This record gives sequence, structure tokens and C-alpha cells, in this order.
Amino acid sequence: MIIIDRALQARAALGRPIKVGMIGAGFMGRGIANQIINSVPGMELVAISNRQIDAAKQAYIEAGIENIQIVANITEIEDAISQGKYAVTEDAELLCRAEGIEALIEVTGAVEFGAHIVMSAIAHHKHVIMMNAELDGTIGPILKVYADKAGVILSACDGDQPGVEMNLYRFVKSIGLTPLLCGNIKGLQDPYRNPTTQEAFAKRWGQKAHMVTSFADGSKISFEQAIVANATGMKVAQRGMLGYDFSGHVDEMTNMYDVEQLKQLGGIVDYVVGAKPGPGVFVLATHEDPKQRHYLNLYKLGEGPLYSFYTPYHLCHFEVPLSVARAVLFQDAVMSPLAGPVVDVVTTAKIDLQAGETLDGIGYYMTYGQCENSAIAQQQNLLPMGLAEGCRLKRDIPKDQVLTYDDVELPAGRLCDQLRAEQNAYFATEKTLVAVS
Repeated sequence: MIIIDRALQARAALGRPIKVGMIGAGFMGRGIANQIINSVPGMELVAISNRQIDAAKQAYIEAGIENIQIVANITEIEDAISQGKYAVTEDAELLCRAEGIEALIEVTGAVEFGAHIVMSAIAHHKHVIMMNAELDGTIGPILKVYADKAGVILSACDGDQPGVEMNLYRFVKSIGLTPLLCGNIKGLQDPYRNPTTQEAFAKRWGQKAHMVTSFADGSKISFEQAIVANATGMKVAQRGMLGYDFSGHVDEMTNMYDVEQLKQLGGIVDYVVGAKPGPGVFVLATHEDPKQRHYLNLYKLGEGPLYSFYTPYHLCHFEVPLSVARAVLFQDAVMSPLAGPVVDVVTTAKIDLQAGETLDGIGYYMTYGQCENSAIAQQQNLLPMGLAEGCRLKRDIPKDQVLTYDDVELPAGRLCDQLRAEQNAYFATEKTLVAVS
């Protein structure tokens, strides 16, 4: 988005930087803090909240900031921002309420906590940029309804693969082609990985083992492709996606898909393991005009009917500030649900599970997530992966079986369950109204 750099420079020249708060100061959060503070004119990261306040302070310190103020109430955070200090707090609610903050970056990866934060931020008229596909893929559609009513932008982010896919999808559409596949390139897919198997890799890169596991076991890519599906209307060709192993370049994959099937489904989201250019993304698209197909062939994209477009990288935290600028300056969401859910992520047993056990979280030992078309997930009453943590099993579940709501007892009083039920009811009503009209 080349226009953003000049828009930010203009804000800097006016002395009116975009004032941003960030919730979550883990591996990605520290990278975002460093990027905004040292590389983004026209934007200030004025406050960071984290459950361990030392991590929030460390994010600032690593970026070269020493003028840090610990705050415990709304007066203190407002005073710190107005005085040009950098606020840190354990209370994320303060960032949602602070009038001196225009937009929030949510980087927790937590579904229940994230639900509370996003709802509060929307209620206080903050734009929200989520680096939280788990939350988005579970209750993103209903959160978008609330955001629209409040007149704020709720968006996924640039840099993460879903945002890069969506940018590419929008580009391909803008030049007159019809995207039929949005793809994500992976280096590994093994649903039985766990924090023990991934511990060494996590330590090498300074990441948490369960987060690394969520990438390896397919849960993360399932959430990522689900939110792409919800933003484009695309489906999955089968439960878990096709997920081909392919060692060549994605340009060579144009003959691997049934174009008529893709059209019939309205396009699909998918992934490939081992293809080049990893770890990028790709879009496969068609063009109906034979004159334009002639030009595409001349420009070395082949004879069709599928044409390959790709971005050979995703730069995660480097691009997140651009998402903030798009929301604040242009009211443009990188990616958000079109309407109700199209694809869900469903809970699948990673091991044999026993009645009475309580399910652990995403990227741990007991479950992994798979994409499934939402119509099927609803029909079969399948348990969303984003709601699985903390559920108590009513019966034994064999390895690789998908869990249903009937298999578990939900924890009491969770906001995420309430919003999921509201989402189901809201979009079921919407479908009924459309059918009647």
C-alpha cells in the first residue's frame, strides 16, 4: 500500500501522529513495538498492556525507550499520554478506555481474553487491528457486526499470511481476473506435533512452544485460511483442506486443480507443503476474456485457464503498523468477514482422549484444528477449536475424531461462548430473511 507512507509522513509533518495502544508484549508484540518506535513516522505507540508488566516494559526498553510510566487507572494513563510518556499496565481495559488512543493492536492469540478486549475497544470507539486469527476465526463475524454498528474498523493485519493473501486477492481482482484459490505455503504439517517435540525450535527463536506447535500441527494455518474464507466467501474443498505436498514452484500448480470444481464452490482456500516460494502465499485466478488471456500468455503467465500470482514472503510485525494506518487514515480494513462464517475450525483429537479430562489449549497435547465448511460444522454440531480449551469431556474420543458440542461440557460464564451463540443466531436469522425476501 504505497500511498500509506506519504499519508504517515503528512501526519508526522503536522505533528499529529496516530496514537496506538498494544495489548500483548510477547515475541510478535516486541517486534511491533520496535517497528513503530524506530521505523514508522507519523505513529506513536503510547501504551502497552501485558499480564506481566515487566514484559510490557521490556518491549519499550528493547526499542530504546526509557521514559516509561507504570499506570493503574484511567487518569494515570491519560496523563502519561498527554505528557509524552510511554504507559505500561497490566490492565488492558485502560487502553480500551483511554481517549488518547485512536487504535489498538491486539496481539494476544487468546480467544476468551481477546473477546473481552475487542468488545470493550469497540464499545469505546477504537479501531482494532487483530493479530489473532484464533479469535477472528471463532467469533470474527459477530465482532464485525458490533464494529460496524460502532462505526469503527475491525481488521486482521498486513504481514501475517492471511493479510498478505487478501492484499494479493484484492490486487488480482482489481486487474480483472477472478480469484478461485487463495493458498498458503507451509514447510511442515504434522497434526501430532506437541510442545515437547517443538521445544528446541521454540527456544532457538525465542518463542513459546505451544505457539510453535500450533503452526506445526495445522491449527494455526486452519485459523488463517478460515479467516481468508470468511473475508472472500471461499470454501474448503474437503475437511482439513487439500493440502498437497509439492516440491516445485506454485506456478506449476495451475494444473493440479479442477477449475470447474473451484468455480462450483465459488473458490477455495487451501495450503501446500514444501512448495516455493516458501513461506509466501499465492492466488490462482481465471480470466474470461480471450483477448486478455492472450496478453497474460505474452506476459509469461501461461495459457490458463488458471493463472498464478504469488507473494514470496510475509513479514509479520514489519507490516502491522501499515494496517493501523489503513484503518485510521483510510477506513480500510486489511481483512474482515463479509458476513457470517463460511469456514470454521473444528476440534480434532490429537491423541485418544478419556472421559472426564479437560481439554488443553491450541498448540498443546490433546487437540488440533481443521478447516470445515461452516454449513457442515453447524449441521453436525461440531465444536469450534477456538472454544475447546477448558471443556470437560463427557465420553472417550478416539484419536483423529472431530469433537461435537455433545461430547463436552463448556466452562461456565465465558463471553466467547455467548458471542458464538449470538453469532449463530444472528446469521441464521439473516439467512432466513434473505430466503424470504
